[in-house]
Amino acid sequence: KRNDPRAQTGKEAMNILALELSSSRGSIAWLAGGEEAVAFAFAFANDRKHSGLFFENLQRVSEQFGRPDTIVVGLGPGSYAGTRIAIAAAIGLQSAYDNLLFGLPSICAMETEADEYCVVGDARRQSFFFATVKARQLVEEIALYSETELRQRLNQFHPKLPIYSAEMLPQFVEATAHPPSAPALAQIIRDGIVVPEKTPLEPIYLREPHITAPKGAVALTSK
Repeated sequence: KRNDPRAQTGKEAMNILALELSSSRGSIAWLAGGEEAVAFAFAFANDRKHSGLFFENLQRVSEQFGRPDTIVVGLGPGSYAGTRIAIAAAIGLQSAYDNLLFGLPSICAMETEADEYCVVGDARRQSFFFATVKARQLVEEIALYSETELRQRLNQFHPKLPIYSAEMLPQFVEATAHPPSAPALAQIIRDGIVVPEKTPLEPIYLREPHITAPKGAVALTSK
């Protein structure tokens, strides 16, 4: 399979560390080589202003299991702050361990057994994102809609496919909360379902950054 980390390491059994901080529920997982079950998985409240619980549990995993062969981190969409923290930690660990590093869309790792599902989420500025996931891979690019447009889009799918969101959405009560899961990220890597990583890794941006210039600022142009 494309970009299969097992082919890059030259072995089927590998120890995988997964980090997921794109929603209000963070999680860390360690998938031990040669075992079917996740050896360690811990979920915790992901305070986007204070990442102490994340680093406490990351240290706990490192002390208990040692060096991973592969690190995978969820790239969102979701909390930019949380995703950046997870990416920075993953890059730091890769520098120390010189191992493989992969980034995957967090929404491909929702905590569900469904093979195919839709994901909706708040994209701010009175807009919402929509994506369809099948076999833990995005079916097409993530799309942005207004509330009315997304309602029309969902009417095409519901009740054929489950509709999930990482957080509760008052506007779309049919979407059940299924936060992204670090164990699911690890299992995607174990099974060889890999989206090519970005270099360098960065959160999934749903639109170009919006920058508000301070009053009185003068735009500079090159000549």
